[in-house]
Amino acid sequence: MARRILNRKDLRADYEAAERRKSEDEEGEEEEEQDEEEEEGELEEEGEESEDEDGDEEAPKKKKKPVKEPKAKTKPRSRAAKVTRMKVVWGVFNNSNQRVAVYEYPKRKEADEHAARLTADKKSTHFVQPVKEPIEEKKEA
Repeated sequence: MARRILNRKDLRADYEAAERRKSEDEEGEEEEEQDEEEEEGELEEEGEESEDEDGDEEAPKKKKKPVKEPKAKTKPRSRAAKVTRMKVVWGVFNNSNQRVAVYEYPKRKEADEHAARLTADKKSTHFVQPVKEPIEEKKEA
């Protein structure tokens, strides 16, 4: 049975209207809370004046606690990974993907020749593949 296609614009309008009502309710509640706090402050001031006049009564004073807003959680900073420089070299590999020899990048021709020699001698395939290795920086002492 075919369903009626929903009109997305109407649904969006309904959602926005509900959000507006919700935000208006929250603003109204905040204003009511502020009004109540102001009234309590006025009552406390009046109570202090009456205590000064009577002097005999010692009632514990109510201290108003400051309202703390919740802090936004800070995301832990991720450490920047140390960037290591890489160089490309040619590796000669056997069928088990074990590296047999390594040649500098400009020496591709020599690596191919070595692979061909090993293939002919050992009767198993050898191939050349580029490999990235970290550059070892010389430390000056």
